[in-house]
Amino acid sequence: MAESVAETLADGGQLVVEAGTGTGKTFAYLLPALQSGRKTIISTGTKALQDQLYHRDLPLISKVVGRPVTTALLKGRANYLCVHRLDSVAGQVNASALQADLNAVHRWRHSTSTGDRAELTSVAEDSQVWPLVTSTADNCLGSRCPAYQQCHVVKARRAAQEADMVVVNHHLLLADLAMKETGFVEFLPGAEAIIVDEAHQLPDLAIQFFGVQLGSREIERFLDEVRAVSLPLTDKAFQKLVDKCTTAVRQLRADAPRKEGRYELAAVLDDLRPGFDSLRDTLQPLQPIISSLADTSVEADKLHEQLIDIVERLSVLVSDDSWDGLRWLDVNPRSFRLNLTPLDVAETMQSIIGAANQAWVFTSATLAIGDDFSHFTTRMGIGSATTLTFPSPYDLARTGIVWTPGGMPQPSDPEHTPAMMEAVLPLTKISRGGIFCLFTSHRALAAARKWCKSARRRLAGRPLLVQGDAPRDDLLRRFRRHGNAVLLGTGTFWEGVDVRGEALTVVAIDKLPFASPADPLMMARLEYIRRQGGNGFAEHQLPQAALALKQGAGRLLRDEKDYGVVVLCDPRVQGKGYGKTFLNCLAPMPVTEKLEDVKAFFARHEGAHPLGQSG
Repeated sequence: MAESVAETLADGGQLVVEAGTGTGKTFAYLLPALQSGRKTIISTGTKALQDQLYHRDLPLISKVVGRPVTTALLKGRANYLCVHRLDSVAGQVNASALQADLNAVHRWRHSTSTGDRAELTSVAEDSQVWPLVTSTADNCLGSRCPAYQQCHVVKARRAAQEADMVVVNHHLLLADLAMKETGFVEFLPGAEAIIVDEAHQLPDLAIQFFGVQLGSREIERFLDEVRAVSLPLTDKAFQKLVDKCTTAVRQLRADAPRKEGRYELAAVLDDLRPGFDSLRDTLQPLQPIISSLADTSVEADKLHEQLIDIVERLSVLVSDDSWDGLRWLDVNPRSFRLNLTPLDVAETMQSIIGAANQAWVFTSATLAIGDDFSHFTTRMGIGSATTLTFPSPYDLARTGIVWTPGGMPQPSDPEHTPAMMEAVLPLTKISRGGIFCLFTSHRALAAARKWCKSARRRLAGRPLLVQGDAPRDDLLRRFRRHGNAVLLGTGTFWEGVDVRGEALTVVAIDKLPFASPADPLMMARLEYIRRQGGNGFAEHQLPQAALALKQGAGRLLRDEKDYGVVVLCDPRVQGKGYGKTFLNCLAPMPVTEKLEDVKAFFARHEGAHPLGQSG
């Protein structure tokens, strides 16, 4: 893999590499990148992986290379302390809990050199203080800011401009590419090579970045900023108008569907149209008033620009004359977000990736179905890319086994989740390690929690951990510490989870992870494929689900000494012709329908590893 990456960096072009667990793919691209002498951007899937790559992997491999290389870590501006906003926020904080976080930020400002909020671990990542003391592209004052010389974002970008290697995340990379597409000057440094790790996430993220979005929280934050800037004013009519805007936003959330999820906007627009009209009618009178304030401060001038942008996006999102794409509503417990999403971004990505004379490397453990990369390369517009597969070096045929318990109800049967848990129950007796139960929906997760609570005595005294009861990282720490816990999870537990040794010996998956056919994004993608004369199930639904299964099952064997069983509780694996596609994704692990084979598997491995030893 390192040789292939080195060749691509030297000659240009695009390389797509699937590298199984244990391949060492991070070192396989870092080593040639550091030796190439080319200015390189490395993009990762999450900020956590970004920090791990920059603070752990990169220093280690740099020592081995033995040549001086300047590196930089660059995140989105919302990850950096804004000194100006911190100095301006004092009068806006009343809650005592928030005041404690604000005090911690004030103390930290004098000791930090980077302003990276990841340093301040004593303040929760989701604390409400962070939006108050960080900036966004909308409210940043830029070079007009009185604290511009102290700006941590400016310092981070300068360091990135001067570095040989810059580590970013996908959101920042795509934000930069989207700005290039709209004609703005890119804010990432010009690079000769771009390496994308966890690349399987990129197609879905790209679709979101090349659309139009507007959320209720964004509007509410804007109105809070308006109140702060205009506090010196005694014009009660103006303050009343701002309050009306806030009321209009909250009324829209109340009028939106109560159930969380995605909705095609056309299906709910008639009910929401009065609310959108009310919001527009209350926002527009703010424009001349804020415009008159623009000369009084740079903050007010920036707010005027923001307001114009918000009104324009709102008009596009609720207009019946919008460009070809899907309009949809994302509903959360206390907020909503309007989206206008293109049906396909392959042509856009192709023009961006091919426009500059850069080398591109895309890598992940899950990019191909067998040896077929077309699902990824077609969506990214890189059909001519070189593709390579490097399977896991672990002896999966010996250390893993796939069990498909017989007699399972169909996934649509209300008894499916209880039947799954009954099937998994014997494994609590025959394996001493921990068990992950992964679900494709929150409804199934809730049903499994209910079953476990009623069957608590049958769980062989194992601790029960359930997603939602605590932050994900805390649950994973407790899971590792217990060593024999049962963890119920969905969504984020399907990827990016690394538990090694006997703490995890079973991954049970309730259903084949097909995305809901009612999901508006899925509907739009299938409609686009149909228009092109293709088969949406074969070209999109099936490969998407197969890659998702591969991700979930990939939680199991994270080390060469690990062993364990993947339990597939969906009868379609054996009953449908496409079931082979899913089983092939888990090859070379053997497949069995017999519990006796699973018992023999654990007896063989746990007999070889006395209790208390890893693996």
